Amino acid sequence: MKLFLKGDRCYTDKCSFERRPYPPGQHGQARMKFSEFALQLREKQKVKRIYGVFEKQFRRYFRDSEQAKGVTGETLLLKMERRLDNTVYLLGFANSRNEAKQLVKHSHFKVNGTKVNMPSFEVKKGDIIEVRESSRSLGKVIGSIEAVKRREIPKWLDPSHGDFKGTVKDNPTREDVTFPIEEHMVVEYYSR
Repeated sequence: MKLFLKGDRCYTDKCSFERRPYPPGQHGQARMKFSEFALQLREKQKVKRIYGVFEKQFRRYFRDSEQAKGVTGETLLLKMERRLDNTVYLLGFANSRNEAKQLVKHSHFKVNGTKVNMPSFEVKKGDIIEVRESSRSLGKVIGSIEAVKRREIPKWLDPSHGDFKGTVKDNPTREDVTFPIEEHMVVEYYSR
């Protein structure tokens, strides 16, 4: 499945998934049957790779989602969606989630006027995310703002690219997660 991990490249003919939509190696094109465990594992790995988190951190997100009120799988996805690096990507200040993570780690963003350099920072309703004054001339940020027209910005975010700002209007809902993720399989994987 195409996960759009390479930013703009995934929208062109150079996308590696478009060139070879099968696993690498001699037996990559062979038909394979996957067990139930394999399908659950693949779904968990897919979610981890989309949001760019490691296993220990993902397990912690799952544990917190399990203890929270509501449906565990949905709560997990919404926690991942509210990460600062993901929000920066969705607002259009970065071409990919990996690039957004690097920009956040290098302190190029402020949340509510305070410098934040933790990609896992969880944004809340009403937060204002802005590019720092000294970082507004970065080629990556300017190029990303110009290229954001290709993808859709979710309803729960309100970008203001002229001011290099974005506002979290509301908390995300399950409908705002556009990837075809079967979160119940992730829950089943961790519940075994």
